[in-house]
Amino acid sequence: MDGSAAAELEAAERVVMRWDSTASGSSAAGDDQMLFDGGADRAEAERFLRAVDDLRRLAPTSPAKVGSPRRSLSASGGSSAVQVAMARLEDEFRHVLSARALDLEVEALAGLSSLSLSGDRRNSDVTDAGDDDDSSVSSSVGRRSSYRSMLSIREIDLFPADAINDLRAIASRMAAAGYGRECVQVYASVRKPAVDSALRRLGVEKLSIGDVQRLEWDVLEAKIRRWIRAARAAVRGVFASERRLCFLIFDDLPLFNSTTALLATHDVPFAETVKGAALQLFGFAEAISIGRRSPEKLFKIVDLHDALTDLLPDISDIFTASKAAESIYVQAAEIRSRLADAVRGILSEFESRVLHDPSKTPVPGGTIHPLTRYVMNYCNLISDYKTTLSELIISRPSACSRIAAEGNEATPAFPDLDLPDPDSHLPLASHLVWIIVVLEHNLESKASLYKDLALSHLFIMNNVHYIVHKVRDSSELRRLIGDEYLKRLTGKFRQAATNYQRTAWLKILNCLRDEGLHVSGGFSSGISKSALRERFKAFNAAFEEAHRVQSAWYVPDTQLREELRISVSEKLLPAYRSFLGRFRHHIENGKHPELYIKYSVEDLEIAMGDFYEGAPAPPNRRRSHG
Repeated sequence: MDGSAAAELEAAERVVMRWDSTASGSSAAGDDQMLFDGGADRAEAERFLRAVDDLRRLAPTSPAKVGSPRRSLSASGGSSAVQVAMARLEDEFRHVLSARALDLEVEALAGLSSLSLSGDRRNSDVTDAGDDDDSSVSSSVGRRSSYRSMLSIREIDLFPADAINDLRAIASRMAAAGYGRECVQVYASVRKPAVDSALRRLGVEKLSIGDVQRLEWDVLEAKIRRWIRAARAAVRGVFASERRLCFLIFDDLPLFNSTTALLATHDVPFAETVKGAALQLFGFAEAISIGRRSPEKLFKIVDLHDALTDLLPDISDIFTASKAAESIYVQAAEIRSRLADAVRGILSEFESRVLHDPSKTPVPGGTIHPLTRYVMNYCNLISDYKTTLSELIISRPSACSRIAAEGNEATPAFPDLDLPDPDSHLPLASHLVWIIVVLEHNLESKASLYKDLALSHLFIMNNVHYIVHKVRDSSELRRLIGDEYLKRLTGKFRQAATNYQRTAWLKILNCLRDEGLHVSGGFSSGISKSALRERFKAFNAAFEEAHRVQSAWYVPDTQLREELRISVSEKLLPAYRSFLGRFRHHIENGKHPELYIKYSVEDLEIAMGDFYEGAPAPPNRRRSHG
């Protein structure tokens, strides 16, 4: 080394040793101030960096020690200028990371949604305070085309531009001196808690799989909604911004030895910083995907599946470019696959529950059964989620489902099922038809619980009419079910209405027939007044009983209730009017006619207004004769 070089080396060592904060009892300038404090005076920091560069250029080379420069100095008992410089740079690196970070506006990130924001790539004019050979980051984002951002990602500046310059300058010197790994360790030790804090502020909780699976569903449902919002913000904002920061600080720096040469140099600090938080974030979705399958969870799990599907391109963009972090993408993709399996399993479980819903107590008044409402509302939601479910439900109802239904000896014979043509209908449509067929089957079983056959027919009429009404009211559900099956359902409820009228009113209408009233003898023929009186009494008793009982029966659909009253009235009132017209004079010419002719046609018409209201009417309140 010539005299000039020796003088340069000595001058560099003096600059470095002035900032020796490792010496015991030192009065170095570094004891009470930092070089990279973000202040306006940059001269001393730039002088220090030039001194470090001179030391690297002029000092005899020796293998870098493994571990923190500060620990190396303590272990060796020495204080070479290079080691002092590295210890100082490590302290400065930690200080800049801790003191210069910008407040992350987590609340703004929480509004991130699918493809709603254009990339917020702020190409700040970031320049380095060190030499131009290995540390310049001017126009860094534009220059490094290997790092890209999708439109949905929103990168946020985590540090001011001058702080990133300083971090890059420090990292480049530590890496060149063989202390790249230590630099990364310091980076991760500061940034990992910052990432964890950002996720906590977004509402991501540290819950184990067991914790998640022990939660009540209503609590878990709310947490899923919050998780979807938080995951979007975490992936598209927090993780994306952290990856950009690592890229700006560490890209192309020789951080590690040749065993890690296959990794991009910014991969490892990024992975070490965010991997734990990412695993925690996606662990929640994983717990849901492997949890107990029950029908009420279907639609939130579809929401979760859709959210992950929406995020996967961003997760790929952020994580698969990093060999050290690509396992995060693999995990997320596997969770999405398990969520899809859960959706298919839950639909199958729902079909089974509908089929085997126990029939114990009939609903009062033959009204719509809660199961019918539940199943049809569920089918409506299925149709609302058609886009996703059509992709996930790829097979038609299995033969074993049919066998299971037919094997239930406690229920009526299972009807023939003509499922939609598989070539022209989605498998999802077949499942919807199957669910309604299974519901019909169960309703037949529940109808058999009524002791009054007429009420069982009314029950079927009410419930199948409700099914038809729900299908017709949803254009999407109607398209999936198809007009052919809807026509079958419509025919079934009309047949049930006919069966009800025949069963409930035939006996009453038979009282108004002529058979059995005529007598014939040797010298005379005519009407048997005693038989006629008995016929009027029978009619009155039958109608009063029907009025008493069927006023308590309930047809909840207003239009159907009125149509049923009209249909019955159109049979009853003309028959009674005719009967009264033909025979009333026989009664009125006798004693106490009011005991037999208790109702006018108008009385019956008024009384019909009480039927199917679900509330018993007072007996005999519609009388024309006192």
